[in-house]
Amino acid sequence: DQIYAAAPAIGAPLLRAHFPRVYVDPNREPFELDPRMFDGPLPDYVNRHSPRVAAGLGTIAKVVATGEIIYAQKLRFAAAKQRIEAHYFPYHHALVDLLDQTFQRFDCYLLIDCHSMPSVGGPMDADPGTPRVDFVLGDCYGTSCSPAVINLVQATLRDLGYSVHRNVPYAGGFTTRNYGRPDERKHALQIEINRGLYMDEHHIAPTAGLQRVSQDLTRLMTVLETAGRPMLLGR
Repeated sequence: DQIYAAAPAIGAPLLRAHFPRVYVDPNREPFELDPRMFDGPLPDYVNRHSPRVAAGLGTIAKVVATGEIIYAQKLRFAAAKQRIEAHYFPYHHALVDLLDQTFQRFDCYLLIDCHSMPSVGGPMDADPGTPRVDFVLGDCYGTSCSPAVINLVQATLRDLGYSVHRNVPYAGGFTTRNYGRPDERKHALQIEINRGLYMDEHHIAPTAGLQRVSQDLTRLMTVLETAGRPMLLGR
């Protein structure tokens, strides 16, 4: 939220979750849950078999990034359901309201899903031990966002001196898949920022790089505000 803090001044609403993803992950389906975490049967509507569940990273995570199990005991589904209803659904209701208002006003929208990633792939990732590029742009392999928009973002970041990949190792999650429909002028793009650019990852503390990254992301948002709208409308 500090890196993207200039968004409202540029004209873009900025939505921030007030809960950690390890508690409830809004970038999943509402009920992607591992049945092995619970002390009883789960309702039929629960998605038990997604790749995220298999990795231990469902709507309520089973493990942390290093692979350690989070919970010493089984959870009650009623408690998990209460978490989801109190946090997940209000977050998405707020997001949908912002998207609907934006679309009604401009006949299009671009949702930037703001993420950070470890500077080196962890044991639970597809690239364990591999140093990562500065930015990874995820458009669900070309299905959630106009090619012109992601091209503009990639070119802008590279002009600012950053290394950029697309969709590897992160192509986008529930948010980009669910809200990105470029054929309807509804675009969603996930941006993963390498944490090593702006923080001490061991101590979870900002470094001097935070100011540069924030300035450069403000520049990117300004470029999108001035040049991106015709692309969103397909012009």
